[in-house]
Amino acid sequence: MKKIISSVILAIGLLALGLCVKSGIDNFSAQDRVVTVRGLAEREVKANKVTWPIVCKEVGNDLPALYTRINRTNEIIVGFLKTNGILDSEIAINAPDIIDLQAERYSNNDRPFRYNVTSVITITSQEVDKVRKLIDRQTELLKQGIAITAGDYNYQIMYDYTDLNKIKPEMIAEATSNAREAANKFAADSESDLGKIKTASQGQFLIENRDPYTPYVKKVRVVSTIVYYLED
Repeated sequence: MKKIISSVILAIGLLALGLCVKSGIDNFSAQDRVVTVRGLAEREVKANKVTWPIVCKEVGNDLPALYTRINRTNEIIVGFLKTNGILDSEIAINAPDIIDLQAERYSNNDRPFRYNVTSVITITSQEVDKVRKLIDRQTELLKQGIAITAGDYNYQIMYDYTDLNKIKPEMIAEATSNAREAANKFAADSESDLGKIKTASQGQFLIENRDPYTPYVKKVRVVSTIVYYLED
């Protein structure tokens, strides 16, 4: 009788062990059943900061005379800006950049002027629309004898968007929702159920111009990568 009882206990133990081993194998296999999806979120926003460099150039042989001309030019430009609502705190007058053409290593001596002076007044403002309208009107300075240098690659108008933290939570939520929608579709197609998240990566936010023609309109983009478990 004791032998029968011992055999039954042993059989039950082996059965329990087998079930545990099977459960462990199933769980281990389930860990390999995952789906990796990406969720995209995009926003179009208006730039809320503009940096506008106003560039003027003067050439001549007399440095004191050039200094006087540059100061007069700066005074006229600053007056134009203030008259149109630009604040003192938004205006920065940079030190003039002076090039002695005769001192250049590869310069020849047949140039009519020795000095080339570049003066830059920089406007930095959060009143983007106001500054944009003023940029369109800068040719009015021609009436006062001020020639603005345009097209210099070193002095480009820059538009920035600085309120990313305000839209981050909504964009992350949207990217996550889009990723889950894609994962649910994949799970349904594979006749599985979507399980918990295994890993998630937010991705880096990218801010760029919407197009080359409207640099004051920005496109904000983020891609989240999420790995889900699949269950039967």
